[in-house]
Amino acid sequence: MSTAPPDRVVPTPAPRLRPWSRLWRYLVAVGLGLVVLFGNLTELLGQDPAALSEEANVVIGGFVLLDLLLGVVAVCLLSLRRRFPVLTAVLTACLSAISVFAVGSAALAIVSMSTRRRWKPVVAVGFVWVAATAFYELVLRPSIPGMMVDSALSWASGGLAIAIYAICATTGFYIGARRDLLASLRDRAETAEREQALREESARESERTRIAREMHDVLAHHISLLSLHAGVLTYRTDLTRQETVDAATIIQSNAQLALTELRQILGVLRSRDGEGAGDGSGLAEPPQPTLAELPALLADSREGGMRVSLDASGLGDEAMTIAGADRAVSAPEGGRAEFEGLSESVSRAAYRIIQEALTNARKHAAGAPVTLEIDRRGGELLVAVRNPLRGSPAVSSMSSGMGLTGLRERAELAGGSLAHGADRDGGFIVTARLPWQ
Repeated sequence: MSTAPPDRVVPTPAPRLRPWSRLWRYLVAVGLGLVVLFGNLTELLGQDPAALSEEANVVIGGFVLLDLLLGVVAVCLLSLRRRFPVLTAVLTACLSAISVFAVGSAALAIVSMSTRRRWKPVVAVGFVWVAATAFYELVLRPSIPGMMVDSALSWASGGLAIAIYAICATTGFYIGARRDLLASLRDRAETAEREQALREESARESERTRIAREMHDVLAHHISLLSLHAGVLTYRTDLTRQETVDAATIIQSNAQLALTELRQILGVLRSRDGEGAGDGSGLAEPPQPTLAELPALLADSREGGMRVSLDASGLGDEAMTIAGADRAVSAPEGGRAEFEGLSESVSRAAYRIIQEALTNARKHAAGAPVTLEIDRRGGELLVAVRNPLRGSPAVSSMSSGMGLTGLRERAELAGGSLAHGADRDGGFIVTARLPWQ
């Protein structure tokens, strides 16, 4: 993949400076200029005025005054360094050819220009800087009365000027690169947060739609039974009292079940697309698995290499042995375990929670023993899946975390709650509390 050359890279806009941040930059520029000016004045004013003519003393005084004046002009030009970085750097560099006080301002302007990380302006200003130094050392300095000119000193001053320019340009490039890096990291963090929020929202929407589809058949069944038996009571006048009571009991039972399912569907319909519960195909989905399919789920998990143990001792008299090894609830014909008094919607939610928890254990703790606990505490069904935080890393796979998000949504729509995290023994546990109804 090719990258654009530095001159074509759009630089990150410089952050707005606070008053103190702006002030200390000016103080550094003025301070550096005063240091250079002080060194120059020491050489100028260190001469014996009696040894110089009056005209020479006037020239030296005028030169010092001009140096200070141009240095102040260079400081004032620094206010333009963000809007016109190259122009400001060129002007301050040119002023440094006459005023040593302007060197500090020129250095700050060069750093500011270099933050854009464009080589052509940096090289061009570098030539101006070197030319200004050469003019001062070779033309202006020898014209000052009483100043001694040493070629070795002039070459040393030129080398020092180039080194100072290189330091300023490098500093500017570093600041610009750091500024771009921070902006890139900030953009990445904001993008990652937005993507995570979209993934979570997508997972919730998908789970709501799926739950609505699963409950469609059951709710339609209850409503049709209500309509049928209500019609019988309306049009049949020859029913005995017992037959009327039986029909009313059926209506009452199905009305309660329908209200339970309807409450959950209303939770789904709060979403924007909740009205589209069906897929429009006209085909009913097959019945979804419930806790009646738990023995088959555990058998499939064991066949896949998992070590799963079931503890349903808290169910009391309803518990019995499944497959000759596990403790579970009573099983009717065919070996299908059923929970007396537990609605199908809650049973489906509990089954999906157990299924996803076993899947997570297989992903992240492969080969580790898994304990499944099913208990009834008061009016709640408690489902807990524990596994140690260990296993074979070779078979561990990446996970987006959307499974637990969907399970929490499913548990809440069923009227319960779900929690997950590390337990006191250093393992991982998924706990669901669902209403027993």
